[in-house]
Parts: sequence; C-alpha cells; structure tokens
Amino acid sequence: MAQPKSKGKYGGDEIQVLEGLEPVRKRPGMYIGGTGKDGYHHLLWELVDNSIDEAINGHATKVEVTLHADGKSATVEDNGRGIPVDLMPRFKKSALEVVFTTLHSGGKFDRGKSYAVSGGLHGVGSAVVNALSAELLVQVKRDGQRHELRCARGEVVGKFKTLGAARGSGTLVRFRPDDEVFGSKLAFDPELIAERLETKGYLHHGLEMIFIDETQAPPITHRFVHDKGIAEWLPTLVASRGKAAVPPGGAVFYLEKRDDDVQLGVELALVWTEATDELIKSHVNSVPTPDGGTHDQGLRAAILKAVRNYIATHKLDPKGVTLTAEDIREGVVAILSTYVHDPQFQSQTKNRLNNPEVAGQVEALVRPALENYLNGNPNWAQAVVARTIIAARAREASRAAAQSVSRKTAVSHRLNLPGKLADCASTDPEESELFIVEGDSAGGSAKQGRDRRTQAILPLRGKVLNAEQANTQKLLANKELQDIVSALGCGMGEQLDTSKLRYGKIFLLMDADADGHHISTLLLTFFFRHMKKLIDAGHIYLAQPPLYRIDLGKETYWALDDLHKERLLKQHQKGNTRASITRFKGLGEMNPDTLKMTTLDPKTRAALRVRVPAGEELATDTVISELMGKDVGARFRLITDNAHEIDDLDV
Repeated sequence: MAQPKSKGKYGGDEIQVLEGLEPVRKRPGMYIGGTGKDGYHHLLWELVDNSIDEAINGHATKVEVTLHADGKSATVEDNGRGIPVDLMPRFKKSALEVVFTTLHSGGKFDRGKSYAVSGGLHGVGSAVVNALSAELLVQVKRDGQRHELRCARGEVVGKFKTLGAARGSGTLVRFRPDDEVFGSKLAFDPELIAERLETKGYLHHGLEMIFIDETQAPPITHRFVHDKGIAEWLPTLVASRGKAAVPPGGAVFYLEKRDDDVQLGVELALVWTEATDELIKSHVNSVPTPDGGTHDQGLRAAILKAVRNYIATHKLDPKGVTLTAEDIREGVVAILSTYVHDPQFQSQTKNRLNNPEVAGQVEALVRPALENYLNGNPNWAQAVVARTIIAARAREASRAAAQSVSRKTAVSHRLNLPGKLADCASTDPEESELFIVEGDSAGGSAKQGRDRRTQAILPLRGKVLNAEQANTQKLLANKELQDIVSALGCGMGEQLDTSKLRYGKIFLLMDADADGHHISTLLLTFFFRHMKKLIDAGHIYLAQPPLYRIDLGKETYWALDDLHKERLLKQHQKGNTRASITRFKGLGEMNPDTLKMTTLDPKTRAALRVRVPAGEELATDTVISELMGKDVGARFRLITDNAHEIDDLDV
C-alpha cells in the first residue's frame, strides 16, 4: 500500500522545546490525569498532601481547607514550618518562587533531611497547581515574618515581598483553577472534599483537619479529629456497607508496626464481614491508592497464608471442597496505611504503588501478626474459617447449578445479551433485579454499589425514543430500547412471554431532576405501550434516589425533592443546629456506597411499584396519548389544566 507523501519541510526549525511551566499547560493530563472533575480536584489534593507531609514528619498539627463562596477557588493552610523564602543564588530568586515556578524543585528528594517520608516525590505538585491556576496567592509565616507571592497561570505577578511581623509559622495557598484549561462549568465538590479530609483525619491520629464550606449560607465548618485513627474508621466503613462483621460484634485485627531495616511502616485494621466481595482501602504516605499496587498485593498474600497456616495447624481442612484465595478473602474489609521511604507510583496522580520490594515487606510484617492473632482468638478465628468454608461451598454449588440448570428463558436470549449489560450471578428470576440506569457515569456508580449476585445494571447511553410517536420500524431500530428487550429476554408486543422474564424486578433508576423524570416517562410510555404485561404483573418499579443529603449534627437524612427537604428540616432541625445540605448533581456524582444505601440495597431503599389502578386503564391511555403524542394542543391543555398543582419547576 502506497504511503502518503509528507507535505512541507521537516527540519531542525520544526522541533519545539517547551520551557518553564509551558509543558504543564500544553499537556495537563500528563501531570494531573485529565482536565475533568478528577483533574480539577487533583490540584487541591496536591496542596493538601504538601501540608499533610508537614504533619507526617512532625512539623504540623492542623490543616485547614476553605472552599470559597464561588465554589471555584480554595485555600489550603497549615501550621508547619513554612516553605523556605531565602534567596537561591543559582536562580537569583527566593526558594518560595522557585518551588512554585520550577518543575522538579522541592525539599523531598534527599530523604532523611527535610522529610523522612512524604506523598510528594517529584517536586512538581506546587508548580503544576500554579501553572493550571488563573490566580494563585502564597503566604508564608517563617522566622517571625509573613511573606507573599502572587502568580497567574504559572507566571509571577508583581514581586515577592515581606508583609511584616507574624506569629507562628506555616503556609497558606489560595488558588482558582483556570477556566481556559478546565472549562467554565467545573467547580469543587464540597462533599468530596469533606470525605477526603475526614479520611486524612483517620490516617493521622490526632491531626486536626478543618473544612470551611463558604458555598453554604452561613458557612459550615467541619472539624475532623480521630485520635484512634483507622481503628475508629473501620467500624464506620463496615456499617456503611450494610453487612455485619463476622462474628457479629467481634474483634477487629489492628496492627501498627515498623521495620527500620527496610524503612517501612504499616498500619492495618481488618475484619471479615458477610459481604460477598472484599474491600481494601490502601494508602501510601497518606495518599490514597484506589488502583492498589504492591502494598495491596502484600496484604492479600499475608491474609491468604495466615488463614491457610491456621487451618493446617488446627486440622480444619474441609472435606469435599477446595479453598481458594477468593474464598478466604471474601468479605474482608481492610484499611491499609503504609509509609514507604522512596515510593514509586505509576503516575503523577499516584493511584497505584509500583515498588516491587514492598509486596514482600508488607507480607512479612502482616502475616505472622495475623497468624498469631488467629491463634490467640480462637472464637474469632473459627468464625473466619467457617465463613470461608461456606463461601467455598457456595461457589462450588453455584458452579454446579450453572452447569446443570439454565435460567427460565431460552438459551438464545443469553447469547444475545447486550454487551453493556453488567449481569448478576443469580439464575433465579425471583431474586434477580435489573436496574436501567441513565448514562455511563451513573452506571459505573451503580455497578460498584450493587449486589453482584442478584442485581444487574443496564446503562442507557443514547437517546430514549418516544414510543408514543414512533412506529414499529423505528422501535425495532432503536438500540437503547432493543437492549432493554434483549436483557429482559421475554420479547415484546404480542410475543411477550412473562415466563421467560429474566428479572423479577425492573427498576428505572434516573437522576432525581427534570431530565431524569423525562427519561423515566419515556420508558414508562414504552412499557405501557409494548410491554404492558410487565406492569400488570407488578414487575416495573421507579427507584427513588435522593436529590439532597441533609446533615444535622450526627444524623443524616435523605430528601427526594425540595418539598421533602423542607419537611425534614422542619421536623428534625432543633434550636441552633446548623444543617449541611448537599444537592446531588446526578447519580454519577454520588458515592457508590451512598447510592447503594439509599437506592440499591433492598434493606434500606425506597421504590415505587408502577401499576394501573383497576378501572383506570382508559384514563391512563388518554393521559399518555395527550402527554406524549404528536398533538401539541392536547399536551398544552393538559399542562395548563394542571399548572395549579406545580409549586416549583426544576430547571
């Protein structure tokens, strides 16, 4: 095949060299992972981690984060040593200016001098924040003086100056991410910030983390101090998952240990639960590592070997079943905090630890301690072993059932399932549920929060067709509707056979706003017109995700809409108690655990079963025709006749 000829000259004058902070603005994704919500917040995390590094090394006791009223600017302040401000002769600039304007500058390269351990590694965090901010202000208190530096888009504005005398020491950074990089629609998420800061409070015993949310009127101040650290966090984490510990109310395995020979510190809190999956929240030098890494691998290996050794020592091997690593770790909930002298992360966003030696080092610290704990707590150990054996038998029984029993639907339906369907493990329609979810983002949260055994997720990625205005040919050509029909497996129209239905409950899970209600209405129109037997049999439900989270003191309430919010405030707000109210922008913005607790978990969720009251079929048919049909006049009359019932419109 002929190759296209190059157009134009390619010589030395075509080679570009990006200097200073220009590479950051040119390719921000290389430094912060992207210019979406995660990258936007990563700027804040960089500054918070710098302050945390001061605390890790014993130089700070308080970190304060303020989200300003515009929701797009923030301040991070600590009472650490303060960034050095003395002149660096080589650069003819203050050290403060070098740190914020020069990549790969900082005090964390030579371990053991300024910092023993730290989350920052490459000396790029502060400079990257500066490069990607429309404006940035740094104030440093050090040696009895307050100093100030102002920047914009990576460039110094004005001169470095000393403001006068000051008490104490510390660093304050106020910044606003640049709309030219991130767009004008992004803003900081107060709930996400509060969650991150509370996590930091758990990871550092006694460290005071303060979050001031000025987007609320009046501003709300959160103070996070956890003297017992992750041992205090673990029960809260277990409770949020809605699965009891094994045994109920049993002990928690806690370990805090350091190996000075390899310069590794480990803090671990661990418990087994009745959940069918495992959850390990891992951190390196207080930085969360959601993608795990070698420290995770070391912990998993330690759990596996400790339990296997206990079983072998006490001759508890079950007959007729083989225990796998997944059986042993099923239901584990653990928080792992490691302190590594020279961590190697997969990228600047630090989502995964890559140090190969850390896996063996973590295992060497955890395995003998966990094995000793099992031997010293026989009731707890035997409950763990019994739980493991049950998991193994359930796994093998499930595999045998899958081999011998097919679901109550034709095999061809399974072969034609839509690729985006995240199916459940159960083959029993009586306990299986399908959640039809609005969008990939919401689908991702739902997949993380669901019960994989009984709950399936089908995200809708395209426009939902108005079945009232479409002919059969258009319906058959619409991929979103056909994916729904394929997933349900029972056919549609006159060919619908409820005996072949793959899920006993079908939930429409949409955002709790006007757009979400519109999509639900479009889907209900389709079901009413072409799969009405499912409505008549009581298979269709409307999920009820909350629109608001209301925190009153230690209590949390969930409001479905504005009216519900006001009713809850009137009912529960007492005296001068301040309410912290968060409005969810959509299901994709909701924490998977929150979505699970409020909307997915059968024990705690609320849902509305869709039904047509006896004798109201004709009236329902008329309403759908007028509301969704082509006759604009009929729709206008329907809206105006019922306008008096509308107090407020969510636009």
